[in-house]
Amino acid sequence: MAMMPAKFLRTAFNTLAVLSFVLLSVLHAGQVRAATLVIGLAADVSSLDPHFLNVASNVAMSSHFFDTLVTTDADGKLIPALAESWRTLSPTVWEFKLRKDVKFQDGSPLTADDVVFSLERPATILNSPGPFTPYVKQIVSRQIMDAHTLRLTTAQPYGPLLLDLSSIFIVSKKAAQGKTTEDFNTGRALIGTGPFRFVKFQRGERIEAVRNEYYWGPRPVWDKVTFRILTAEPARLAALLSGQVDLIEGAPPADLPRLRKDARFRLEQRPSWRTLFLQLDHARDASPDITDNNGKPLGRNPLKDLRVRRALSKAIQRQALTERTLEGLGIPAANLVAPGILGHNDNLRPEAYDPEGARRLLAEAGWPNGFGLTLHGPNNRYINDDQILQTIAQFFSRIGIKTRVETLPLSVYFGRLRNADFSIGLLGWGSLAGDVAAKTLVGTPDPAIGWGSWNWGRYSNPRVDGLIRDALATTDPSRRRRLAQAADTAALEDLAMIPLHHEIATWAMRRNLRYPPRIDEFTFAWQVRPE
Repeated sequence: MAMMPAKFLRTAFNTLAVLSFVLLSVLHAGQVRAATLVIGLAADVSSLDPHFLNVASNVAMSSHFFDTLVTTDADGKLIPALAESWRTLSPTVWEFKLRKDVKFQDGSPLTADDVVFSLERPATILNSPGPFTPYVKQIVSRQIMDAHTLRLTTAQPYGPLLLDLSSIFIVSKKAAQGKTTEDFNTGRALIGTGPFRFVKFQRGERIEAVRNEYYWGPRPVWDKVTFRILTAEPARLAALLSGQVDLIEGAPPADLPRLRKDARFRLEQRPSWRTLFLQLDHARDASPDITDNNGKPLGRNPLKDLRVRRALSKAIQRQALTERTLEGLGIPAANLVAPGILGHNDNLRPEAYDPEGARRLLAEAGWPNGFGLTLHGPNNRYINDDQILQTIAQFFSRIGIKTRVETLPLSVYFGRLRNADFSIGLLGWGSLAGDVAAKTLVGTPDPAIGWGSWNWGRYSNPRVDGLIRDALATTDPSRRRRLAQAADTAALEDLAMIPLHHEIATWAMRRNLRYPPRIDEFTFAWQVRPE
């Protein structure tokens, strides 16, 4: 057979190489286009309306579809978002400049009109079990200067305004005006500027999203993200081990040693902003879950007595709670906010475990034989939340308080807690400022000014209110820090709430993924990246 000329062979080889390169490029492009991420969520998402319920799971999900004027980085530092810059024109007037290259997911441009509409919308939602209104109550005037400039005026000098604005998502006025929360849940009104677009919401099961091609920020790696709601720890772990999900939040504490040894996976951890408390009924003379030792309702509320509250606090062995019940994923708490947060007082120490002292205090308060009590809490929100309550019930029983536990799904629990259905409820709260946390958790409830929106125990202390008010009214960081510490310390000296612990957040993921652990515990799909 005649040999082919060398020139012909070189041409054929080069052609084949080019075709192979094109084919591989097409295949690679297909893989990139098909880049998907599946995340296992530890808490249920009850609503996609970004102004309906202020709980972490809803807020984290809204962050995928919407942006705020100001946001925070993984360490809680405030950074620009839809507002590229801001300045104070006077102690009460702030001017914000919006980015000019921002479009909503339907292609329409973001304007100051959308921002003003979004700042006003939370007040129109009347049935929220956890409203966003406290974040906008200080704003008494919203003035549009031009399409990308607005001025906000507060009633008085107000230091936390930027932090408050980091909690208000900006929606499209055109898409959201006149729409209901259900319109957001179905996607009809769910038009934002965030890195992803909404595709599907199967309540209690999954949420699907695709990359927003109009996104103003860095292009997300993932074309499609599926969030699977896996509130049960065994199910969440099984999904990770079987490859059904790529990353899970709230990795089960008991399984962390196993995951550390498994070369297929990586763990990321950090102390979070979340502090867990027992919230107490301070207001009623007869509280619904407190009885005598025979189970009959009591005519007076022992929790109104500081000695009883102190006895309950002394009965809790926090070190055992964090080391055993939480399996090391907690730090005993003596503060309203976590270490590193403005207002945290390093000089405070957790209440010492003292069951004998607790019994003496009960006797002094007129309860030498104790009383009956039911503890309430969620069973699918915090690390080992049901076990926390069972452990505390044992501690209380040791000082003569007959204690039982009732836990509920988060979707039911928060609504009932807000309605003051319980005598003592378990609550976790994350904040980046102690004065803001105090205003929300222990400030005397006043819907007119947005105080006490999560103070469901109806605690009220004029001295604490005064310290909170002074802290909020200063823009001097050092003075504000001192006043926030004073306010939080005064509230906890009075045991407005009984602090338990600060959580340590954990994410588990495939070995070839990276995620920067966030102090706010949020899981953001666009921050998950391949190695």
